[in-house]
Amino acid sequence: MSLAIRVIPCLDVDRGRVVKGVRFKDLRDAGDPVELAAKYSAQGADEITFLDVTATLDDRNTTLDLVRHTAQNVFIPLTVGGGIRSVADVGKLLESGADKISVNSAALKDPSLIDDIAAHFGAQVCVISVDAKRDGRMPSGFVVTTHGGQKSAERDALEWATEASERGAGEVLLNSIDADGTKEGFDIEMIRAVRAVVRVPLVASGGAGKASDAPAAYLAGADAVLAASIFHHDNVLISDVKRELEKAGAVVR
Repeated sequence: MSLAIRVIPCLDVDRGRVVKGVRFKDLRDAGDPVELAAKYSAQGADEITFLDVTATLDDRNTTLDLVRHTAQNVFIPLTVGGGIRSVADVGKLLESGADKISVNSAALKDPSLIDDIAAHFGAQVCVISVDAKRDGRMPSGFVVTTHGGQKSAERDALEWATEASERGAGEVLLNSIDADGTKEGFDIEMIRAVRAVVRVPLVASGGAGKASDAPAAYLAGADAVLAASIFHHDNVLISDVKRELEKAGAVVR
């Protein structure tokens, strides 16, 4: 039997509040992260992803108290990203209740961080977050970005996803900067391209606007679909997304 596709609400957090914008700009308040995480857990979310969207920009660590409080109230896997620069940072987050951590900027700066995290805690703990957008200068046509999509890392996205998974990342969180917050559907071309080069689980992020957007991501090769704004205001329920995935032949929990 094939593995169930996961539905993952994402909480983009800035200084203790959930925020949402379009292509990482014009961030607006969307509520309390602990309350939202508990609500999504009750609705049937398979996991929660918690990204501190300004930690790298502000050169600070993710708020451990917030992670601790969330973990005490939510009993599904919790992935935390933002401002993680060392194995020690990962240890603190895991002690605070995170199940997985997501790295982006620090891993691009020093790829051996991925090897170190996998060696200390296991590949299942390390998620590589790839914020990619179209760039004709790259062999694949996709470039990796950092700082919320604001800076080019001058790395080909497919080449980087391959290297990161070979170094020990147990999962790729692929976020399309082109699609982020647009609600026009997942970036199917990008999902297919990355799926073709990585064997580890692939989480599709960026662009979800309605429940019926999810099956296309699944059919393109995603093992999980992640969305933020469509869930925050109860426009779409997690059960709606699972129903659409089931209709497309996916196994859901």
